[in-house]
Amino acid sequence: MSPPASLPIRADDRPQQQAPETRLALLERLWHRFESDDAVLRRGGRVSEVSATHYHVRGLSDIARLGDVVEQRSRFGARLGEIVRIGRDEVVVAPFERSADAGIGDAVFRRGPLAITPHPSWRGRAIDALARAIDGGPPLVRGVDPGEPVHATPGAMARQRVGTPFMTGVRAIDIFTPLCFGQRMGIFAGSGVGKSTLLAMLAGADAFDTVVVALVGERGREVREFLEDTIGDQAMAKTVAVVATSDESAMMRRRAPDTAMRVAEHFRDQGHRVLLVLDSITRFAHALREVATGTGEPPVARGYPASVFTDLPKLLERAGPGLEGAGSITAIISVLVDGDDHNDPVADSVRGILDGHVVLDRAIAEQGRYPPVNPLSSISRLAGKAWSPDQRALVARLKAMISRFEDTRDIRLLGAYQGGADPELDMAVRQVPLIYEALMQSPKDRPSAEPFADLARHLKVKQNADAPD
Repeated sequence: MSPPASLPIRADDRPQQQAPETRLALLERLWHRFESDDAVLRRGGRVSEVSATHYHVRGLSDIARLGDVVEQRSRFGARLGEIVRIGRDEVVVAPFERSADAGIGDAVFRRGPLAITPHPSWRGRAIDALARAIDGGPPLVRGVDPGEPVHATPGAMARQRVGTPFMTGVRAIDIFTPLCFGQRMGIFAGSGVGKSTLLAMLAGADAFDTVVVALVGERGREVREFLEDTIGDQAMAKTVAVVATSDESAMMRRRAPDTAMRVAEHFRDQGHRVLLVLDSITRFAHALREVATGTGEPPVARGYPASVFTDLPKLLERAGPGLEGAGSITAIISVLVDGDDHNDPVADSVRGILDGHVVLDRAIAEQGRYPPVNPLSSISRLAGKAWSPDQRALVARLKAMISRFEDTRDIRLLGAYQGGADPELDMAVRQVPLIYEALMQSPKDRPSAEPFADLARHLKVKQNADAPD
């Protein structure tokens, strides 16, 4: 049998030979391999300039992104920092350590965005702004890394509606400024007025599955007292505390609220009703100002750069109700008003973002009435969803009496007031001191489950005791 005739070979059937890889292409391919986390060789840069709060790095500009974490290596060991400004030839890094412990020529390597991966076992733990345990307990269990940045803020039309009220247990809040799940409320007060104590009372509310507490710029000696004594072991069992004390770097104080928000978002997405307590947003703004001015950004309002007023709503808008079927983040934000000026730039900006504000008055605190809530200056934009029609009418009447009582304080002190001439004023003089007495409450007191009933009961007992036999 003769062999088959050979078929003609077409040009398309011939094996294709690849063009030899040029040296430039080979160098580029190897260069990109340096970006792998497990690469033996990694691409990096060198420190070129150092200041008290920042340092400059050459060699990372073309691969750097704002917010990336870098590792700076020196004879003192490895130090972490964050890229806060990118130029054509160099990047500016703000260290997470207390000072920029860097030297000229130190090697710096990019590590990518900071990954916060919360886990249910984090409840009952205290962590720092980089999600590292600081309570002496075992290492934290890490959750599942999504592998890419997650934009956790729901769209405006995708959020659930807010409308379910809850009891905080604090009579002054539940009567005059009631809250709903998913609301964002601000506590406005000067230093030493009692806002941290009020925040701890609110953090003990039984209505929430998980509590996240962010202590930003607090005194170091007060952290354990706040967590162990003020919050207590029972509430701490469901609490995640994120701590950045006043002596830590501006980057740690800047990162702490974001870490706390990521933890709260994780539990919200699991269907939890989360309470986020942030103390204080003003110290967060101070950290933003310190970082921004270190990069050369000019101030626009009382020393605050413009980026501060864009970062505040970015953080606060992440709180609130989640998607349909998910949980919610109820945010209680303390605002430290500098010099008791409630119209300073930070306070004024935050007040416009939040869903209400509670004002703590120094004059009320000096009278020994705690919590020193000023019911006339405080407002909840969602109170209408919490009050019944009868309660709404009662609160309006109570505020009218309190206003009349306070407006005539000077006249009464001068002795110009005579009973019987004005029946409404006579009632205010009799009732308002009793109302103030009923609103007084300390962290050791039992939380009030029925604030309006407690108020009515107190007024009735006092009136019966003062009635003539």
